[in-house]
Amino acid sequence: MIRINEASTMTDGDYDYLIKLLALGDTGVGKTTFLYQYTDNKFNPKFVTTVGIDFREKRLIHHVGGSNGKTGNPFRIHLQLWDTAGQERFRSLTTAFFRDAMGFLLVFDLTSQQSFMNVRNWISQLQANAYCENPDVVLIGNKADLSDQREVEEKQAKELAEKYGIPYFETSAATGAGIDDSVIALLDLIMKRMEECVDKSQIPESVTGTSGQKLEDTNPNDKKCAC
Repeated sequence: MIRINEASTMTDGDYDYLIKLLALGDTGVGKTTFLYQYTDNKFNPKFVTTVGIDFREKRLIHHVGGSNGKTGNPFRIHLQLWDTAGQERFRSLTTAFFRDAMGFLLVFDLTSQQSFMNVRNWISQLQANAYCENPDVVLIGNKADLSDQREVEEKQAKELAEKYGIPYFETSAATGAGIDDSVIALLDLIMKRMEECVDKSQIPESVTGTSGQKLEDTNPNDKKCAC
């Protein structure tokens, strides 16, 4: 399990890992408000549609869980959260960022069956354009607070997530429910992959910070990256 907290005392360049996450999904599913809630703990319903690419940042202290429930050494993480446009006309621009991201927050709208049906298309694009065919992804059903407008049942979404072998979370950018848990789950997957990775070429460049721990000490006989 991963526990993360705000790291308000961290300065520029003072981190162990730079982790780049990409939020993607159809236009209007709430990607921007999701990220804003995560970084600022605020809900702004007046956000306009994202044009191209935007990003937010957050600093965290990340503890990797050790054996017997003991907490491992803390890592200072600088998160870059990239917000992509969902419109088709920006697709070539947004897919250009896929390869540089280490993890993906795939968001759909629980009040829109169409946005849920398009999840398969987004996963296909990830498999074609991400750093490997099996990137770290968390599926997120957003707008869980709008229960009276719901079109996608939890069972449907869980079955789809199980089909692709990825975690599923229901969130609300309005209340903040489930948002931290979904990001933590994605970080958990990313850190596990990094620990298991021997070949650094299997993950995007510029992962470690200026004072960051490197991966050169990994035993060559350890398990290869799961890409």
